[in-house]
Parts: sequence; structure tokens; C-alpha cells
Amino acid sequence: MQNSEIIELFEHYLRDEKNASANTLSSYLRDIRQLAAYLEGHTEVDIETATAAELGEYVAWLKENGKSVATVSRSIASIKNLYSYLFIRQLVTVNPATKLVSDKSVQKLPQILTNREVELLLEQPRCVDAKGYRDRAMLELLYATGMRVTELIELNVSDVNLAAGVVRCHSRNKERFIPMYPAAIKALENYMTLVRPQMIAETEEESLFVNVSGERMTRQGFWKIIKYYQKKADIDKDITPHTLRHSFAAHLLENGADIHAIAEMLGHADISSTQVYSQLVKKQLKDVYNKAHPRA
Repeated sequence: MQNSEIIELFEHYLRDEKNASANTLSSYLRDIRQLAAYLEGHTEVDIETATAAELGEYVAWLKENGKSVATVSRSIASIKNLYSYLFIRQLVTVNPATKLVSDKSVQKLPQILTNREVELLLEQPRCVDAKGYRDRAMLELLYATGMRVTELIELNVSDVNLAAGVVRCHSRNKERFIPMYPAAIKALENYMTLVRPQMIAETEEESLFVNVSGERMTRQGFWKIIKYYQKKADIDKDITPHTLRHSFAAHLLENGADIHAIAEMLGHADISSTQVYSQLVKKQLKDVYNKAHPRA
């Protein structure tokens, strides 16, 4: 079987059986296509006939070419998933990826904004035109809920309950309801009642947030928006949509929120994914102590 056919089968498996997110699907396929290109260019085998030794040489090649520990670890995870699938489907008789091991790496704690930096960022959109109202609502909602950017732009009008102060968020065939603070509710109400009706291209448009063409906002479009306001707020940190998600979780934890409740709002299937924020808060407390204590 050709590499292209195997990759196509793996794609169908990830999308249709595993219900992988768009980001997971994209990264797995990118890793496997890179493996296929390496095998075609450096060996006489293909995905179906590669041995453990050849996969090990590929991992070594990634490291030699300056790939980060995180990138190599992700590639190994992709390869292991591929060969587990091929072995279960009896497309290979031996799983050559079982002995691949990721390097131990120091977990890099996510960057978050201070409370003041969040205030500065949220103050930037001026509610003097349609774009200002929309951008204010998007930033407030992102910080209020900790949603992923994909979840934010996939929201429909029907997902918002202003009266109850909650928004329904969809992720991988699951849904969760997340509360919003009053300022976010107000910003969203202003956008939905005063601005959105004039922005949408078609009256049947379901998308909550639309671009200047009146169609659903894209990830790239929102990325540009947040970078624009970062620059306008003169914040030195490299802010991404995920920075507000991290800040949301860390700030809730700092103020005594239960970690299981935070995990539920973030849509984490495993509490271990949320525990990184505990480490972050502890590190911040230690930094404050070291800077402020006279004998530190």
C-alpha cells in the first residue's frame, strides 16, 4: 500500500472514528507526511515496511535538524498513534513504534497576563463603530469563559443566553455551559442588538461573530484582531488567543476557584491538564516572595 493511501486511511480514522479536533487532525497528518517524505528521501522503505531502527533514525534526524523537544515529542506521539492504528487493522504485522520514547523535558509554564494587563487589553476596543463593539464583545467573552479560539468563532447566536448569563460551547461532539461576568454580558448584548444586525450579510446567518463581509469570523481574522490590540495597549508579552484562556484559568485559581470547576469550564477531559495552572500560581507566589521578602 502506498504512503498516500495509508495517510488517507489514517485521516479518515482520526476524523470519523476518533472525532479528532481540526487542530489535532492537522498536526498528526503534518507529522506523518513529514515521516513519509523522510522515508522516501532517505531510505528504501515506506510507512508499511519501516522498522523500529528506521523510525529511531528518523527521530534522531529530527533532533539533528534542530527540532525542539516539544516538536519531537509530538512527532513521536503521532507516529505511535499511526502504527497502533495500522497494527490493530492488521495492515502491519509488527508495531515498530512501541520502543520510541520522548525525551524528558521541563514543562514550560504558560504565559499569562496580570490583572492590569487584562484590563488594558479589554479597554482598547472603542465602542464608537461596529468593529469596536464586536471586538470588545469578543475579547470580553474570551476572558470571561476561557474558551479556545476555535470554540469562540464557531459560536452561533443560539448558543448565547443573555438572560441566564451563560454561553453554550461545543467541543468534539460535547457541549458545556459557561457563565459570564456582567461586563461580558453587557458587551455581548450591545454587539448583538446594536451592531450585528447591520453587519451580517444574510438575515439567516447563524454565526455569532462575523467579519466585515458579514460572514463567520476566521481564526486568522481574530488572531490579527488580538495582535492589533496588544500593540495598541503597549503590552510587551506575546499575546495569543490562548493567553487569555490561560489567564482566565490562573486568575480563577488565584482567587480560590475549585480546580475541578475550572477543568469543567475549560473543557478538560483530564484534571491533569488543569493542574499546570496550580504550578503557575505557586511559581508566581514564590516570585513575589523572593522579590518582596527582606531576607529572601
